[in-house]
Amino acid sequence: MAANLTALREHVSALLGDALLSSDEKLNELTIVVRAEDALKALAILRNAEPLHFEQLIDLCGLDYSAYGDGAWEGPRFAVVYHLLSVRHNQRLRVRIFAEDDDFPMLPSCTDLWSGANWFEREAFDLYGIIFTGHNDLRRLLTDYGFVGNPFRKDFPLSGHVEMRFDPQQNRVIYQPVTVEPREVTPRIVREDNYGNEGCTYA
Repeated sequence: MAANLTALREHVSALLGDALLSSDEKLNELTIVVRAEDALKALAILRNAEPLHFEQLIDLCGLDYSAYGDGAWEGPRFAVVYHLLSVRHNQRLRVRIFAEDDDFPMLPSCTDLWSGANWFEREAFDLYGIIFTGHNDLRRLLTDYGFVGNPFRKDFPLSGHVEMRFDPQQNRVIYQPVTVEPREVTPRIVREDNYGNEGCTYA
């Protein structure tokens, strides 16, 4: 397995060149980071180049690094991770690409390379607010049409921004500001240092 990973790493490095920012082996898996400006070119090479041939996109997801490492993270806030599979060579590869603008995260759509990316990109757009340029139908997938914000962002409030309820006087569903007081429920075992030690004596 280690030999296969080493060979894969060498092929990827040779074919991607300057587009490859870093590569890392952990738990028998190879993760690479690709420059955003070379995203489509690099993904096309990974799919089409014979030593690689990652013909299947298994998954695509967004990431928000703003609270990563308890806030110690220094670097771009948003990234997209692509999980690729080569059936021909029985190999997997994880590709991470960081969006360059934290305020307006944007990456090119890869739906022309893998049509299955369609709904994955819509999900990342809905939950993280990442824009995929070139996507032919980029709209919310999991939240309601009138939903405000992106619920998987680390700064999104736990209770949301608005709530929906049926108003019997207006005889329709209405949206209103959240009326629930935000609170964080922490188990006693975490918030009390001596929890579980009552009545215990130590020699």
